[in-house]
Amino acid sequence: MQPNAPRASRQVRVVPLRRVSGPVAPARAPDPAGAPAVREPLWRDLVGEVLRRERLAQDRTLKDVAEAARISMPYLSELERGRKEASSEVLAAAARALGLGLGDLLSRTRDELLRYSRPRPTGRNVGPTASHDGLCLAA
Repeated sequence: MQPNAPRASRQVRVVPLRRVSGPVAPARAPDPAGAPAVREPLWRDLVGEVLRRERLAQDRTLKDVAEAARISMPYLSELERGRKEASSEVLAAAARALGLGLGDLLSRTRDELLRYSRPRPTGRNVGPTASHDGLCLAA
């Protein structure tokens, strides 16, 4: 570098991170018909909503349900807020503590998911499974 050569200025641009309130889900692709993109909720968010709604409907505390399920109160709180992906054993224990079976919890969560889903008319069938009404979970 030459002694009299001008130095390149180093400008740094700082972009502050925003704190997002509530759960964030991946965006869907925009609808070809021009409808705005819709964010689908994550499974853990929906399970948490169902657990919390059932607990509150029974007028029970986090501590009460956590003790009955034999899980920690902070962990149950994080499940209800959709911050943790629970194992099937933990979900079954939380459901039992609320007087539900695991199938009941999953069925209610599926119903909640369907509330967020809306049929998108395409004018044609996409494939042989386009009209199914089921739920598939994979680990």
